[in-house]
Amino acid sequence: MALPPSAPSVSPGSGSAASSSSGAARIFSGLLEARTGQILSESRAWRMETALKPVLRAYGLGDMDALASRLMARKDAALENDVVNALLNNESSFFRDFQIFDMIHRHILPHIQAQRSDRTLRIWSAGCSTGQEVYSLAIQLCNDMARWRGWRIEILATDISTAAITQAKAGTFTQMDVQRGLPVSDLLKWFEPSGDDWCANPELRRMIDFRTDNLFDAQAPKGEYDLLLCRNVLLYFTPERRQNVLRLLSRHSHGRSILLLGAGETVIGHSDDFVPHTEFRGGYGRRADATAQPEGAMRRAL
Repeated sequence: MALPPSAPSVSPGSGSAASSSSGAARIFSGLLEARTGQILSESRAWRMETALKPVLRAYGLGDMDALASRLMARKDAALENDVVNALLNNESSFFRDFQIFDMIHRHILPHIQAQRSDRTLRIWSAGCSTGQEVYSLAIQLCNDMARWRGWRIEILATDISTAAITQAKAGTFTQMDVQRGLPVSDLLKWFEPSGDDWCANPELRRMIDFRTDNLFDAQAPKGEYDLLLCRNVLLYFTPERRQNVLRLLSRHSHGRSILLLGAGETVIGHSDDFVPHTEFRGGYGRRADATAQPEGAMRRAL
């Protein structure tokens, strides 16, 4: 397991219970950072034990110290993956920040359509979580399909969480999920009851290419995208890693691409390639003099 050198080893029974639990927490935080680049903030660290309870039950372990000892005792890729999945924040909802989706529908997509003579629309959602964001985009496009008839639409959705991507591919959401932001008319039009849950229409699912991918060694994105969404992802990274992710996004954008970040995120101070967009509030465009880095140089930077 690739843990930072500062991550302590855990030996059951050594030290006080508090120091032992603190050591276990540092091991889990170190694993998360090593695998994903994410720094566990205090607001997420306090709920670490709650997040890991399903893992403890699944592996028959009594507490966090036992889990840490199991991780350090032997290589167990499945256990490491389950711990990382449990600690990742997969918070998402349909049409999250509605004003952003309203701007996408009414202004950004028509703007892109007017610019693309090849009738191809390419969208990348980086850090898509369980899929509500890209399903919301697909619903918007399908509801306005007369405008897009004859266009080739490609939607790539990536996330490092294997659990999140598995759920996103299935397109199955709980009643609570669909009540968070999804209009009833769209629910009835684009989802079908599945027991107590709701399953996305196959037409929606076919529009989206869901991939498990790591933003620090990205394999899924190919070429350039017209609209890039990386919302509420950068805030979990160090400033250096934010710069690396923005370089990656720059490499997969073109001169008229539009980048959307989360409400609490900005490119200012982190990227020389993007600047606030002149037309779309909260959006970013490529600098006029920015040039994409060669892939080899980008790989070295990451």
